[in-house]
Amino acid sequence: MSPDEPIDGGGPVDTGLPADELGADEGPAQELADGDAGPDTDSPADGEADGAGPEVDAGRPTIDPRIRQRRVAIRRSQGRRRLRWIGAAAVAVVVVLGLLGLAHTPWFGAQAVSVTGIHPHTPDAAIVAAAGLEHHPPLISVNPGAVAKKVESLPFIATARVRRHWPDGVQIAVTERVPVVEMAGPNSSWSLLDGHGRTLQVVPARLPGLVVYIVRTATSGIPPAPVGASLPPAAGPGLEVSRTLPPAFSSQVVSVTVAADGSISMALYSGITVLFGTDSDRTAKYQDIASILAHGTLHATSVIDVTVPESPTVSG
Repeated sequence: MSPDEPIDGGGPVDTGLPADELGADEGPAQELADGDAGPDTDSPADGEADGAGPEVDAGRPTIDPRIRQRRVAIRRSQGRRRLRWIGAAAVAVVVVLGLLGLAHTPWFGAQAVSVTGIHPHTPDAAIVAAAGLEHHPPLISVNPGAVAKKVESLPFIATARVRRHWPDGVQIAVTERVPVVEMAGPNSSWSLLDGHGRTLQVVPARLPGLVVYIVRTATSGIPPAPVGASLPPAAGPGLEVSRTLPPAFSSQVVSVTVAADGSISMALYSGITVLFGTDSDRTAKYQDIASILAHGTLHATSVIDVTVPESPTVSG
């Protein structure tokens, strides 16, 4: 083998240079080969490499470990608090649903139903049945306003007030309508009406003490309405007079009649007729009638005309 040929295995090559020059030339290269790449602008500063300065991440200082731990602890505490609130809300929902379900059981049914107030024409059983409480429904499903309207649909009931008393009570306080007039019909019977024209009851014969009410039209007369219903508005003025008759002579009035033209007249038990005219100026007309009855010389055929209250007249 020639000394100038390379030796297999990567051995040194004889370049013919002195050994000291060769070592001097190879020094820097050897140092680079050993990993000392010299100064590098991308490498950390000496002080940072030695741990003398704060760790830098993209130009921002890192968070202190104690602060980081404190933040983690706060987040965990908030999470636990949130879970407690969710759990409490879930328990509350379950309790409410349970109570609602229990309220719809017979344990909380309308078992004790009482009826108060003066109502001689309407039995307690009829009021309870109209209220829909005879089968003791759950108290929570009893709507006081709706029940009151059902009770007030009864012919004689004027007002009804309903109150619930937990756990199982319902109180119904009622007031009744008062018959003021009576009308002939249907057929041979008589209908009892309150002062607003509502038919309260049908009786076989006329009752004493009530004013007979008559409403005439151009062809015939207006009959009483069915039980629970009311007369048409045309009958209103005569009803207003009938229910406001003063005590000074109301007991002497046997009938009040509304003519086809709307004028009102009265017939007294004594046979005297009172021409009242319209229902306007009622107070002044009532005063005239009372004064004439108390001080005038009258006969069974006398006619008192108070159509013009400032100028009442008596004839017959």
